[in-house]
Amino acid sequence: MNKTAPLIVAVKNVSIGYQTRKKQTVIATGINIALYKGTLVCLLGKNGIGKSTLLRSITNVQPVLSGDILIKNKSILDYSPAEFSKTISLVLTERLPESNLTVYEIVALGRQPYTNWIGTVTASDRDFINRALKETNTTHLAAQKISELSDGQLQKVMIARAIAQDTELIILDEPTAHLDIHHKIETFSLLKKLARDFGKTILISTHEIQIALQLADELWLMKEEGIISGSLENIIKNNELEHLFSSDLITFDREKKQFIIK
Repeated sequence: MNKTAPLIVAVKNVSIGYQTRKKQTVIATGINIALYKGTLVCLLGKNGIGKSTLLRSITNVQPVLSGDILIKNKSILDYSPAEFSKTISLVLTERLPESNLTVYEIVALGRQPYTNWIGTVTASDRDFINRALKETNTTHLAAQKISELSDGQLQKVMIARAIAQDTELIILDEPTAHLDIHHKIETFSLLKKLARDFGKTILISTHEIQIALQLADELWLMKEEGIISGSLENIIKNNELEHLFSSDLITFDREKKQFIIK
């Protein structure tokens, strides 16, 4: 975590949850966290704790109940849709609907915020597309239909689309949920490279705790009592990982820096 780097995201006294006409369901309150340029941050927590809700709130897919979220010192409510799509890209776990689109065409969709009203792809756009394919090692798949891809290949293509979108902030919700261990590590290594070498700011919710502990610049631990953020060293020093899961089956080994079965 480099707090001398520019501040990209500031979550200020935010409450998240769901609002209907009859009822308000609060998931978490008093959230105050920050995200700095060029960092890979992993959001950890047990199922149902509200990780996806937090990501949807930061990306303005779901309104916060109270508080404010700033991206580059500007409230997300003050962004136009066009501005926002040039600032933040989102990668979800869900498979795409069946279609005849090729990998190249899917990645090219990342350029939509920049193309004119008829969607003309310029030479500059093609440069971004080809660079995204190269960075994700998917150039050889460019002509394939997305329906022909494995889960691992498709996930890399979706990350390529986010890279082509050329936003400073990339947010991913459980991007490795359906991948084997090789593709999980490959995906995390790619995200680490994007943060380290290209200055992208990346926030990822994940259950891949052991990989996150090795590669993340910062951890956000989401628990019932709130969110704890910090470097792995500070998180361990403050005994925060021991209480991440309320289970008698596992414990965190401070020396080995990993969870073990009791």
